[in-house]
Amino acid sequence: MTTANDLTIVIVPGLRGHVEEHWQTILATRFADTRTVPVNSGSNPSLGERLAALDQTLATVTGRALLVAHSAGVVITAHWAQRHPDTDRIAGALLAAPPDLETPLPAGNLSPQALSELGWTPIPRGALSFPSIVAASTNDPLASYAAVAQLADSWGSRLVSLGEVGHLNPASGYGEWPAAIELIEELVAAATVGS
Repeated sequence: MTTANDLTIVIVPGLRGHVEEHWQTILATRFADTRTVPVNSGSNPSLGERLAALDQTLATVTGRALLVAHSAGVVITAHWAQRHPDTDRIAGALLAAPPDLETPLPAGNLSPQALSELGWTPIPRGALSFPSIVAASTNDPLASYAAVAQLADSWGSRLVSLGEVGHLNPASGYGEWPAAIELIEELVAAATVGS
């Protein structure tokens, strides 16, 4: 599968990074020009480190990028956009299953205080300067649908309900996520018309 000639797909993973059977990993093999933001596997990932990794990845892209973010990768994307409000390098973003890092997460995740100390919160709520689609689960253990809908509204994103898909990860049965291709193609078409 190919995208518009000047678009590179940039995969922005969540906190756990590269997972072989994750839909983002599978998706990276489906497009002609794809980059994946590397993840430091440390147990306490700072937002600053992840933003630097996104900047370094984007520096390797010729032309415009289309971001495909999942989980904490969505939060990284929102923070990055707040720091680069006038960029025209980003053609659009698919923002899947954003977590609500401002409320306590299930056991095994970092606490709101730890996330704040690492720079992840508060989550930016300013409008994004590029087209975006927020794909939300109605039973995500890391965020209520209502909280995600509020984020989508504040970012100016189109909200797509995915139904009960958990956190849209291998633990929830997603490996393959065919709908991602359709949503990316929608963003690519919009970027092509707008260029």
